[in-house]
Amino acid sequence: MKAMCAKFVSQKISKTRWRPVPPGSLQTAETFATGSWDNEENYVSLWSIGDFGNLDSDGGFEGDHQLLCDIRHDGDVMDLQTLSVSHQWTTAHCHTGPGSPSYSSAPCTGVACNNPEIVTVGEDGRINLFRADHKEAVRTIDNADSSTLHAVTFLRTPEILTANSIGQLKIWDFRQPGNEPSHILSPTGDRVPLHCVDRHPNQQHVVATGGQDGTLSIWDVRLGTMPVSLLKAHEAEMWEVHFHPSNPDHLFTCSEDGSLWHWVSSTDVPEKSSLFHQGGRNSTFLSHSISNQANVHQPLKSSWLSTDSAKDRIEITSLLPNRTLSVNSLDVLGSCLVCGTDAEAIYVTRQLFS
Repeated sequence: MKAMCAKFVSQKISKTRWRPVPPGSLQTAETFATGSWDNEENYVSLWSIGDFGNLDSDGGFEGDHQLLCDIRHDGDVMDLQTLSVSHQWTTAHCHTGPGSPSYSSAPCTGVACNNPEIVTVGEDGRINLFRADHKEAVRTIDNADSSTLHAVTFLRTPEILTANSIGQLKIWDFRQPGNEPSHILSPTGDRVPLHCVDRHPNQQHVVATGGQDGTLSIWDVRLGTMPVSLLKAHEAEMWEVHFHPSNPDHLFTCSEDGSLWHWVSSTDVPEKSSLFHQGGRNSTFLSHSISNQANVHQPLKSSWLSTDSAKDRIEITSLLPNRTLSVNSLDVLGSCLVCGTDAEAIYVTRQLFS
């Protein structure tokens, strides 16, 4: 189990994000941002880890991460994508139109960036497309969804993927003039709300989602309307899922049940099962199935989509030594991981793969 270092910050942390390093750079992650929620006053804060997480000569941890600056935030911080304030879009999401007698703001539940484009989704079912160099929205799709939109990610520059509260994924192509999705993935059976979504960094058709029931789902958005894999995972809501940006055979999830997990697509565990590691003990933890729609020939296949029985295995490691209150957010960059919790603590490691 990787060493996780905790810092108590007297705020419930809703989101954490590393400041990106230049592509190809040998720099390691040094700075991260946090957002808080459910406090009398909420803040977006910027931290430097410095020597925090490095081992000293006695095997202990050096230093402490330091608060660089913070800014008060009106309302709960629901997502984080940038580290500077260049524009404020105060009426991006609302339950009725601005100027209406019954106008009220609605939570913005998800943000995705693909410089210079920014997409937001909200509880009002609206999708906004902004540009960092524009003060007004470039495009707005009102009533894009009749249910709450919980998360959004870019598939490629003109296409986004949204996840909603009735278990649907929808693909939107901004090149199309209409206000309808170009494709809907809607599983049959129970409509379990989807809370988070992430796209494979190298293969844009591979997507991971986390649901209210704690299930991790892997999708191939080119095929059918059903997930390729359903992995029974956490015991409560899964709040975030992230592929490792440069090593996507590794995936990370966090949950309302207080757990933070590291998933690895592996050929070294028993067939058709997953291993769960905690405190040095291994045990069979769950099984997963792969639907027949994934049998379509793919010249370059992600290990997460494999139907080869030799690769039909997942290895899971718990990254926190003990269960805590809800782990609301995580972010990973290089060998560094940061997460934030309702226990008013930030956890950081710089030895993710050591």
